[in-house]
Amino acid sequence: MSQFGQPHPLDKKVSFTVYFNKVFVYKEIVMSLENKLLSDMKESLRRGDKLRLSTIRLARAAIKNKEIELRKKPSEDEILGVLSSLGKKYKESIEQYKSGGRDDLAHKEEAELAVLQKYLPKPLEEKELYEMVEEVIAEVKAENKADFGKVMGLIMPRIKGRAEGQTVKEVVLKKLS
Repeated sequence: MSQFGQPHPLDKKVSFTVYFNKVFVYKEIVMSLENKLLSDMKESLRRGDKLRLSTIRLARAAIKNKEIELRKKPSEDEILGVLSSLGKKYKESIEQYKSGGRDDLAHKEEAELAVLQKYLPKPLEEKELYEMVEEVIAEVKAENKADFGKVMGLIMPRIKGRAEGQTVKEVVLKKLS
């Protein structure tokens, strides 16, 4: 809390504001993803957690690069997009290291991916994905593979960051055939 009774931007979930020392007003504070990364980076510095610190620094650098590319502050959706693309890169690296017989590096990448996944939305389960695809197909009134583009155009913004495009593509094609 600041001295004026206003919540500090880095405060946790719920804070209390005093109004004339008598009435308490509850305000829920939702930390932005960028602020969460910053506070977690500071905590990692204090604890000496090098793996977590380097992963968060890499994520913040990618967000900063996106900000430079856009020439404005990225929105939460754009930040999620950056983090999910980092996640994909980690997964590809893990596969490459395992195929090359470098299990030590693969384990390091897996640990970094685990840190990064804490900031990504919970992935969709297969059942949820099938339900969403069926819902969009009914909404678009798609009947065959010719309507694939319509379905994909509607479903991808809804599941952004929660499922990979290739998986969604396979499910849509399976439902349309």
